[in-house]
Amino acid sequence: MIITPLFVIFLIIVFVLIFLFMTTIDKRKWLTIPLSLILTPFVYFYAFYPLINIFSNYHHEKYFDSEIWLSNPGFRYEMFDNVQETDTLMGKSKESVKEILGPYEWLSWDDASNGHDVDKWNYGLGVLPGAFNSKSEAVEIIFENNKVSQLNHYQQDIKFDDKE
Repeated sequence: MIITPLFVIFLIIVFVLIFLFMTTIDKRKWLTIPLSLILTPFVYFYAFYPLINIFSNYHHEKYFDSEIWLSNPGFRYEMFDNVQETDTLMGKSKESVKEILGPYEWLSWDDASNGHDVDKWNYGLGVLPGAFNSKSEAVEIIFENNKVSQLNHYQQDIKFDDKE
């Protein structure tokens, strides 16, 4: 997990709220401060964080790990920001990208040739957490001269199969 300023601010807010609540129960600082420190992670991850996810698309970020990318596609959206910020893929060859991310999931459509473009690979990142998200995240990797030149992050509508 990457410790971001927003994550630290949220933890501080939860700690202060728990501390204020604990002082209404008992005024002894030597008891309320350690209890507040112990309870903060539990309250944050089991109460505060789920509520944030229901009403927004905030999510924790993770460092990129090729093994997790391949084995757990559900974590891809958490790792993609790190891929962009560190330029992990920029300048890599198609073979390197295939080794790091696995084979492409689909190719972009090229209207000029009326077919798939072998220089535009796409990978699904999944659906961001949140109750009101109706779009799926994806990334398009564009190759020029067999090297990664651009990463395009985009959203696409989620399509559900109708059962009649």
